[in-house]
Amino acid sequence: MADYSELTPVNIITGFLGSGKTTLLQRLLRSPRLADVAVLVNEFGEVGLDHHLLQGVAESTVLLGNGCLCCAVRGDLQRALRELLSRRTRGEVPYFRRVAIETSGLADPAPIAYTLFSEAVLRHHFRLSGIVTTVDAVNGADQLDRFPESVKQASMADRLVITKADLADQEAVTGLRRRLRRQNVSAPMLDAREIAGDVSQVLTDDIYDAAGKSRAARQFVAEEVDEHAAHDHTADVQSFAVVFQAPLDWTAFGVWASMLLHRHGADILRLKGLLNVAGVPTPVLINGVQHIVHPPSHLEEWPDSDRRSRLVFIVRGLQRARIERSLAVFNGLVNQPISSAHPRAGGDPVANRAIG
Repeated sequence: MADYSELTPVNIITGFLGSGKTTLLQRLLRSPRLADVAVLVNEFGEVGLDHHLLQGVAESTVLLGNGCLCCAVRGDLQRALRELLSRRTRGEVPYFRRVAIETSGLADPAPIAYTLFSEAVLRHHFRLSGIVTTVDAVNGADQLDRFPESVKQASMADRLVITKADLADQEAVTGLRRRLRRQNVSAPMLDAREIAGDVSQVLTDDIYDAAGKSRAARQFVAEEVDEHAAHDHTADVQSFAVVFQAPLDWTAFGVWASMLLHRHGADILRLKGLLNVAGVPTPVLINGVQHIVHPPSHLEEWPDSDRRSRLVFIVRGLQRARIERSLAVFNGLVNQPISSAHPRAGGDPVANRAIG
């Protein structure tokens, strides 16, 4: 198998109905840096139209119709990616170095990501580069209130792109930004109007790209979470950061993460971390989507003098105190100070049920 960083990166472009996914993708694909991108478009319904809008700027476009990528047509996604791979090998399509999947507005991005990891052929040729979620500044807050699909799309994002901000008043945009930040503490938030030729802001950065992982590390260092922010957990989803003062034992961390995701993976929407691993001089970046954790990525140096491990969780219906205590048990740090981005909730007995 090729080195993970050398696999063809796949970006998932998601967002609720009418939030501007296609418009954003059109703009991005006009960049010369994305001239070699294959696009898969999923539409919910009998007839799909978005692929016609994209064919003018992307030479390799495949429409997945009659369903949603996260349910009935996941097999179509597997077949489409395998066919694209085969046609690239045979020289029947222009050589592509990246794939962008635009989902339907009702799609859950998690099973799409899982498909890339679980299908035998795909996982040897493709890797998940990142999830980009568009959020409508006019209707986004209402959609987060009413539709769990919108909540999950925003919670799982590596990038949040706010669209239609010119049609909303500034107070509404500010309120939406605050709400999204509480729901997803780790995703950079971008205004669609400010995205020009720098596609790295949206698509090309990930922790297996040299520049991308450096930016990710600096983001972990720079991100400050308001400890006194209100906890309005949308659809029982919350985002929080946990900081460990002492180095983590890599074996203990691996066992803990495997057990946690095995038991609660469906409710751990994202797990990201900048880790100080005992015996390793430079930091390790990790990134997980529900049941799956990507292979770790190593940095050449620390972004600053702070050597603490930082873990960001976006979870649904799980107690933060239990998560941080369980990792402390596995790492042998029960008596070490743990600081988190939010004040601690009531402690639970750990005993032999650290992951429970």
